[in-house]
Amino acid sequence: MVLKNNQNERWLAVGLLLAVMSFISFVIILPLINQGLALHDERNTLGFRLEQYERILARKQSVIEEMETLKAQFADENYLSTQNTSALASAELQEMIKQAIVEAGGQLSSTQGLPIVTKNNFNRIPINVRMTGNSEVLRAVLHKIETATPLVVVEQIDIRPMRGVRNKVTHQIDPSNELSVNFQAISFMKKPVA
Repeated sequence: MVLKNNQNERWLAVGLLLAVMSFISFVIILPLINQGLALHDERNTLGFRLEQYERILARKQSVIEEMETLKAQFADENYLSTQNTSALASAELQEMIKQAIVEAGGQLSSTQGLPIVTKNNFNRIPINVRMTGNSEVLRAVLHKIETATPLVVVEQIDIRPMRGVRNKVTHQIDPSNELSVNFQAISFMKKPVA
């Protein structure tokens, strides 16, 4: 009986030892292993990023040289207005638009300079334009603007057909090929150094 009691106590002690070891492994060892795995993954991720940054830095000089080449080409292409002030650039843009409309056979209703917007050392010079003409006139004007130097961008274009004239004989409104066109033309210039 004493032998059986000792054996039960041993099994109980072994069970308690296993329970304590399981508790310690779940509370201390398992979180440490998980933390170690997470740190290993983070180290691998950071190592991959470091390799990417090293490759980028290795190309730094070639990128800088390419940017300088592009800047030189950009300056040679005359994409930006060369006027000294934004007001002169706006007047130059209005005159260019007026000439394009007149040469195409259209009629300029009005041009209006809008506030200049400065962003990233560039002045954005917008004007509102109102004109009338048929679809061929509009095509010619837009082509002239698209191929102009300095660069001009057309935004917010609104094209509406104009109402025809009433025929005195038939008292019907004759169709018209004329269009009323409103758009914004935008030119750019470097921000003047103060």
